[in-house]
Amino acid sequence: MRTSKELILASRPYAHEQRLVSWWCLGSTLLVLAALITVACISSPWYLYVPAGILSGMVLVRLFIIYHDYMHGTIFRDSRVAGWILRGYGLVALSPPSIWKHSHDDHHKNNCKTFGTALGSFPILTTEDYANFSFWQRVGYIVARHPLVIGFGYITSFFVSMSLLPFLTNAKEHYGAGLAILAHVSIAVCLAMISIQALVWGFLVPMTIAGALGSYLFYAQHNFPDIKRRDGDDWDYVYAALHSSSFMRMGRLMSWFTGNIGYHHVHHLNAKIPFYRLPEAMAGIEELQSPPTTSLHPVDVIRCLRLKLWDPASEKMLTFREANRISRAA
Repeated sequence: MRTSKELILASRPYAHEQRLVSWWCLGSTLLVLAALITVACISSPWYLYVPAGILSGMVLVRLFIIYHDYMHGTIFRDSRVAGWILRGYGLVALSPPSIWKHSHDDHHKNNCKTFGTALGSFPILTTEDYANFSFWQRVGYIVARHPLVIGFGYITSFFVSMSLLPFLTNAKEHYGAGLAILAHVSIAVCLAMISIQALVWGFLVPMTIAGALGSYLFYAQHNFPDIKRRDGDDWDYVYAALHSSSFMRMGRLMSWFTGNIGYHHVHHLNAKIPFYRLPEAMAGIEELQSPPTTSLHPVDVIRCLRLKLWDPASEKMLTFREANRISRAA
């Protein structure tokens, strides 16, 4: 087993953009998305516009990963054209560039480092901290991790947390959040003027699907049964990447839709590796080939969603029922 420094050095050969591949990924994704949204908006049989609307939501997730890599400085670092396209997408997708970058960079620097509310991630409490919480603090924690909050991520995570609250808190500093809301609502109004079908299947359904899948992916990447954590002085960046970040098993089609973000342990080891090179990096670095895993299978999704508290004694995530059982036995 190589040291943390050696592993980071081993990942660097993969941390180089292939510009033509980046443009192909962005261009082809935009074309597919435009075609699907067009079908979802125009007058057509339901068996055409309904699947088109659903698939549009899936493609929006892929486009978000491209935006995510751009914000990391991983791809299109010196491209003004791509920058305008992707920053514009960030506004429409209710992920204002400045707010997203600040919260997501903090998440990478402090991946599973602390307990409680962490910037840019779902809160995780220890069994002891939760036991010492007041009734209303417990209610807030339960709500923050509730499956409905994750499932309606379009509203909870993106519209409220990433846009509305920052703008209401400090409109001058977070004017980008105001622009995001304005751009988002403007598109919705324009589509509503075309038809209700265009609004629902060309915008609301795709955004709801993208928000739900995106929120769940982010949740399950750091809330899964085999997660291992170190906190405080014992925390280590590479250990958190390899043991506190999951590898989500997917088929080729879902890997395309999700921009390979299932290779999350690789991404956390080195965020400068372009999303299309993550499988290559995993295949080339032996230490990345036996990660803790989960999947989008309904059984695995339920297992992840049921996890609520970190138990320091057993060093694993527990459900509320398991935590209560241990508490009564103590």
